[in-house]
Amino acid sequence: MTSPAVAPTAAPDWLPEALVGPWSFLATYPPVLALIVLVVGLGLAIIGRMLVLQWGGKLTSGVDSGLDTRLLRIVANVAALIVSYIAAVLAIQVIGFGESVERILINVLLSLLILRLIQSAMRASHIGLEILSRIRDRFEIVEERTIPLFELVLTLVIIGAAAYALLMVWDINPTAWLASAGVVGIAVGFAARDTLANLFAGFFIIADAPYKLGDYIVLDGGERGEVTRVGLRSTRLLTRDDVEITVPNSEMATSKVYNESGGRWVKFRIRIKVGVAYGSDVDQVVELLERIAAAHDTVCQDPSPRVRMRGFGDSSLDFELLCWVNHPVERGIVTHQLYMKIYKALNEAGIEIPFPQRDVWVRDTGLPDANGARNRSEAE
Repeated sequence: MTSPAVAPTAAPDWLPEALVGPWSFLATYPPVLALIVLVVGLGLAIIGRMLVLQWGGKLTSGVDSGLDTRLLRIVANVAALIVSYIAAVLAIQVIGFGESVERILINVLLSLLILRLIQSAMRASHIGLEILSRIRDRFEIVEERTIPLFELVLTLVIIGAAAYALLMVWDINPTAWLASAGVVGIAVGFAARDTLANLFAGFFIIADAPYKLGDYIVLDGGERGEVTRVGLRSTRLLTRDDVEITVPNSEMATSKVYNESGGRWVKFRIRIKVGVAYGSDVDQVVELLERIAAAHDTVCQDPSPRVRMRGFGDSSLDFELLCWVNHPVERGIVTHQLYMKIYKALNEAGIEIPFPQRDVWVRDTGLPDANGARNRSEAE
């Protein structure tokens, strides 16, 4: 028995009149026609991508930013992907598979397209938020510190929409899935209380911004370091020992945080306590300390260094040198260098640095000691 001949595929309505004849001829060879359609579609996708990049590059040539270029590349890739998908679907229809097989293949291609669009949408949303964060005069709410919050919301929206689209592609009723998701969400909420607490605390930290990336903070427990990352679950600090500490956001939200980079400026004040001997020239001491601080390269000149006499100690006149550095992380090394220079300068100036001393006075009560009493008894 001979297999029945496959009916040639009719030319699409959108096909130009000049191509109807070649289409009808090639329709008698479905695999060849499908291959030609696929190759032409991929070629159009590549050409279209190049045109989008070229024209879009001219439109954004006056913008001094790499973000627009990245966003334009994502748009061009998505356009090429959609054209390729249309060509692949048309090639499947040309071959003439059975209705069920054709439907499965098209659904598979559409599912892959949706998954690829999810990735592109997430990247585009992140770049778009970065662009909006730089337009401070129009979108003040979108800043560097709030980008993770908006990014999470957009990610949830994109994934939710994509999941709904995938269910509709495969003719799955989403109502039952939504009901199951509600029950599962309640169970997960009880099982992951700590995780949810960290998550909501991360929202509040990002919105309230008690600290930001690059700030130098000190916690109640004594941990101190530079904020390297503010995430939705935890905050990471880089200590002066180059050790990274991860602190859950729930603890950060309920503990007292000392932001040494906050206030009117980022500059940090250093206090150097100096004691000199009684009888020293106090004006000379003040002038010497201010000169040492002003000559240091790292010490800020605005505000200028200043010296205050704090009181009369048990064995010294107590002074305090107040000066500022640009960043809190510079405090340790600058304090060390100032102490070294002050010690040398005081020695050169002949100003004594006292140390605690105690004088012991022995009082003669007039009573004979034990040896004297024994000697008198032997003489008698």
